[in-house]
Amino acid sequence: MLPRLHPSAAPTLSAPPQRQLALKHSSFSSEQVVWKGIQRVSMASIRALLYVGAFMAAAWSKTTGGGSIPTAQNVRWVSNDFKTVLLWDMEESEYTCTVLFTEGTNNWIEARDCMEISHSECEMTEYLLPLDRDYKADIRTEGPDVSYDYGSEDFPHTYSKTTFNPYRESNITALSFSLLDVNESTVFLNISHPLSFSGRTIKDVLQNDLKYKISYYKSGSTGKREQISDSSNPVVSGLDPGQSYCFMVAAFIPSRPQATQLGVWSTQQCREGHVLQELSLGAWVGITIILIIVFITFITVIALCCRKKHRRNRNLQAYKSSSPI
Repeated sequence: MLPRLHPSAAPTLSAPPQRQLALKHSSFSSEQVVWKGIQRVSMASIRALLYVGAFMAAAWSKTTGGGSIPTAQNVRWVSNDFKTVLLWDMEESEYTCTVLFTEGTNNWIEARDCMEISHSECEMTEYLLPLDRDYKADIRTEGPDVSYDYGSEDFPHTYSKTTFNPYRESNITALSFSLLDVNESTVFLNISHPLSFSGRTIKDVLQNDLKYKISYYKSGSTGKREQISDSSNPVVSGLDPGQSYCFMVAAFIPSRPQATQLGVWSTQQCREGHVLQELSLGAWVGITIILIIVFITFITVIALCCRKKHRRNRNLQAYKSSSPI
C-alpha cells in the first residue's frame, strides 16, 4: 500500500523554462501592441488638432488680412436744422460697417440704410424720431468672410462717447430776412426760416420754443442794441430819423442749454439814411474849413485878376497920353 501524502506535501507542477520564457514574451508583446495602439491614437488626435488649428489660423489670417481688425474711431454727430449725420474715421480695408442706435436703452436697432457700408458716414435723420430723445450710436465692424452665424458680440464695436438729443443740440443755420421802412424811426423785418426735413421748417419743429434775436447798430457807432421777438415779423422802433442802421437776426431757443441756444447770425443788411444828417461834428468842421479856404482862394484870385487888369489899363492910358498927336 502506497503511503498517502498530505495535500501540503503534494508536488507542484511548473512549466518548463522554455514555456515560461514564451509566456513572458507573449505578455510583453501584447503590452507593446496596446501601447503602440495608444500612441497611434494619440498621434492621430494631435495631428487632427494641428490640422484644425492650422485651418483656423489660415481662416483668421484671411479674414483679418494678417493683422488686427480695423475699428471705427472718433465717432461723432453732425446736425444742422435737425438733419443729422453720424461720422467716424476708419482706415481703408475690406471691412464694412453696420450702424446701430438706441434710444437710451439696450435695445439696439440696425439702421437699414447703413448696413455693411464701406464709407464712414450714415444719414440718421429719419431714425432719430421723436427728436426730443437721447440717442446713442454703435459702429460694428464686419469682415468680408465672417459667417453670420456669429452673434453681434463677436464683432468689434465702437460706441459714441456721448448721447445726442437732436431737439436740444442740433445747430440752427442762418436765417434770412428783408427790411421795410415804416417811417423814419421804425423798420419792419420779415424773417424766413430754413428747411429742416420732410418739407418742414425749423419753425414747424420748434414752434413756440423759437424766438428771434435782432442785433442792430447805427452807422458810425460802435454800440450795438439787441431785441428779442416772438414773431417772425418784428418791428424795431426808436431809431434816430435819417440815420443809417445795420441789422442782423438769429434764431434763439431759450429752452435749450446755453451752448446751443443761439443760431448762426444772418448776413448783415443796412438801411440807408440821409447823408447830411449822418455827418459827425468833426465832418461838419472839416467841411466848414474847406469852404472857408475855397472862399478865400476865390476872393484872392478875383482880387489879383482885378489888380492885374487895373494895372494894364493904367499902363495903356499912360502910353496913349505920351504918344504924339
